[in-house]
Amino acid sequence: MSKDKIYLFDTTLRDGAQTEGVDFSLEDKNKIANILSEIGIDYIEGGWPGANPIDTKFFSNPPKTKKSIFTAFGMTKKKGRSADNDPGLASLINAETSAVCVVGKTWDFHVKVALGIKNEDNLENIRETTKHFVKHKKEFLFDAEHFFDGYKANSNYALDCLRHAYDSGARWVVLCDTNGGTLPNEVREIVEQVTKVIPGKNLGIHAHNDTENAVANSLAAVESGARQIQGTINGLGERCGNANLMSIIPTLCLKSSFSERFDINIKKEKLSSLTDCSRLLDEILNRKPNKNMAYVGASAFSHKGGLHVSAVKKDPKTYEHIDPELIGNHRNIIVSNQAGRSNIISRLEKYGVKIDSKDPKVQKILDEVKDREFSGYSYDGADASFELLANKLLGKLPEYLKVKSYKVSVSKSDKILTNANVVFLIDGKEISCDGAGNGPVNALDNAIRSNFKKVEKYYNFFADLKLLDYKVRILNTGTGATTRVSIESTDKTGKSWFTIGVSQNIIEASFKALIDSLDYKLFKEKAPANIHEK
Repeated sequence: MSKDKIYLFDTTLRDGAQTEGVDFSLEDKNKIANILSEIGIDYIEGGWPGANPIDTKFFSNPPKTKKSIFTAFGMTKKKGRSADNDPGLASLINAETSAVCVVGKTWDFHVKVALGIKNEDNLENIRETTKHFVKHKKEFLFDAEHFFDGYKANSNYALDCLRHAYDSGARWVVLCDTNGGTLPNEVREIVEQVTKVIPGKNLGIHAHNDTENAVANSLAAVESGARQIQGTINGLGERCGNANLMSIIPTLCLKSSFSERFDINIKKEKLSSLTDCSRLLDEILNRKPNKNMAYVGASAFSHKGGLHVSAVKKDPKTYEHIDPELIGNHRNIIVSNQAGRSNIISRLEKYGVKIDSKDPKVQKILDEVKDREFSGYSYDGADASFELLANKLLGKLPEYLKVKSYKVSVSKSDKILTNANVVFLIDGKEISCDGAGNGPVNALDNAIRSNFKKVEKYYNFFADLKLLDYKVRILNTGTGATTRVSIESTDKTGKSWFTIGVSQNIIEASFKALIDSLDYKLFKEKAPANIHEK
């Protein structure tokens, strides 16, 4: 039985760029386009040439997307202009892409309110715009804006808009849920009706996520006959975002109800690039990844409850719907106050530590974790601190940065001045480190960081160290409340680690987390141990 092909259309660089706080540089656009092409996305919408300097420059020297069709975006011609004399259409022609995606109104309410023209004028704009690009031998995609709302309000007119595009030569007619308020059952019913007018092989879906149904709506449209899905990396997009291709792609590939019926251009061996693709976008945007994102999130295959972990060790299928490695992700066994011995053993195995399940040290680690969590620690998101703790209790952690003392002073005259001093004992020698900062924690960090050269033994290990994030949480009320501090660090490998400190003193909590971060860097680099002073 032959399978129908589903075409994937990425609009991260256009619709995704409309996300609040997102502003792609030329370099960003090239990086994203290249990874999408490498994965095998069918269409990459590069943006709107002529709309802004970045997009115009991007299209003047487009990326070499050999595995994808590079596509320009625009809108239908304006009333009163011929297609040949419309500046907007001219910019799309000048972009010299083989495909053009043009948005046009299909909701009569928008035709009247947003455009201020007659329904017949809008139909003419759609028809003449389509013919114009077909004449110039462009693969033409018509984005039917607000189609589902338009269909529910005036189905005859909404369908007329589609017919004018398709009958004039459009390769694709894309049904847009622009406001994102349509539900899967509605999408399914409406697409079935549309396929009676437009062949499914020429239909696409463009869903927004305002009811958290963009992925579900896209899949519902496919089940009802549509053969193209538009979306973005990580669901980026205006308001609540677009359909998330990082969820759609593995669903199409790995879920039998779709994989047995449909093919996509992305080979299974390329699925393992999806997690990296997701993380790359977040890195470019300088934002923290969504840990709870399906398939590619850091917590997508995390297991916390002892019963869960015990079952997963016997067979991962007990609590995992797919093998995480298929999409480049990995299993994460969480250690917490809900953990059992299985959690500890699994986590140790991840670190390459083999230990008998009956070894009393397993219970010792478990008891220590629970005691610490009672006092405010949380190892859910502090893998590095847990690894240090476990190896210390196992007698496998060398001593590195032995702190003799530290102090912080804060004063104010014209401005606030913060100074810090940290004294280390390294190989029996005292090393005093001074620094200043915009606050106590920053001053402590600078005191250590600006004096790494003094700590000659470890200097080379710290040269590429970078702190990414610092979070403070007050665990109870009052001025004497317990404080939990979390620090995220990274180095040239690009991989980050998390450390934690807890104290009633915010400086002490911060310092603990900071020292853990440094010690972890030394531990994973197998740095030489600090020789105890005599």
